[in-house]
Amino acid sequence: MSRKDGMNYAPQGKPRPVVDKGEFVFAAVSLDHGHIYGMCNGLIEAGASLKWVYDPDPAKVDAFLNTYPDVKPAESLEQVLQDSEIRLVAAAAVPNVRGPLGVRVMEHGKDYFTDKTPFTTLEQLAEAKRVCARTGRKYMVYYSERLHSESAVFAGQLIQDGAIGRVVQVLGLGPHRLNAPARPAWFFEKERYGGILCDIGSHQIEQFLFYGGCKDAQVLHSKVGNYHRPEYPELEDYGDATLLGDNGVTHYFRVDWLTPAGLSTWGDGRTVILGTDGYIELRKYVDIARDSDGDQLYLVNGEGETRLSLTGQVGFPFFGELILDVLNRTERAMTQEHAFKAAELCLLAQAKAINIPGGWLK
Repeated sequence: MSRKDGMNYAPQGKPRPVVDKGEFVFAAVSLDHGHIYGMCNGLIEAGASLKWVYDPDPAKVDAFLNTYPDVKPAESLEQVLQDSEIRLVAAAAVPNVRGPLGVRVMEHGKDYFTDKTPFTTLEQLAEAKRVCARTGRKYMVYYSERLHSESAVFAGQLIQDGAIGRVVQVLGLGPHRLNAPARPAWFFEKERYGGILCDIGSHQIEQFLFYGGCKDAQVLHSKVGNYHRPEYPELEDYGDATLLGDNGVTHYFRVDWLTPAGLSTWGDGRTVILGTDGYIELRKYVDIARDSDGDQLYLVNGEGETRLSLTGQVGFPFFGELILDVLNRTERAMTQEHAFKAAELCLLAQAKAINIPGGWLK
């Protein structure tokens, strides 16, 4: 899939194994979203061994095996879950079945790594919390716009080092290209995809919590609408929200499916982090009319102005940390509290959103 036609679902970094071959074995199931390739790549680069793949659609399995030819196709999900060698199950199911699938995985004594958004209802979140607490298993989430972006990783390091002082506000922009003919039917059914703030908004809220150092937040205002695609009445092609963190950090984000055809990639995703002593801007996927490479970071503080091109420079430490967390029962990659809080807030933003009537601008 080209940069212009669609997303790069399988980012590749520098292999940095944290375990020996065969020491950490995982499986991939429910191949409904292309993010499964990025999830698997990240784990494999960190030393994990991919043993099984399962999906009820043979075509999806065949495509997966073209990328990972040494993986065994399982006959059923149960075959994967009964394998005592499997420590973690990675999945990119249709959004409204991600929660129930995770519960089933955890009840089989395995940790779960799901694509975002991890839930489409608060009831699913509550059930996952109960099962997670009862089993002691992990319910980890692939918030890829931070975890699989080198500029986003480096921004976190700069903030931790005090490069911009105390964070005051996080601004997130998450435009995406719709590419409707290539989308499956579930993509246009709100009950199944959860709504735009629940879905791609989860990236933005997770970044806000991380960069802002927030444990919790309030959703002050949110709205959604379908401005441009009346032929898909359940699609929300625009959404935004404002949040206030428990430590006073503020957040505004906008997400949409309105990326124009002339952009060289699937979306001009940006993040701006304002601090008391400076600010950072991330141009994650393209620096329009300047540089076709993504992962551009701009830093302005008391020492001056800096532009860094970070492709191939930082890597993706989350995946190695996740592997070690599973083995050691630690929480270095991401705390369970953080993963669930980001999910909760995107669900609340979606639930309270003002629905902009169709044809508002006509």
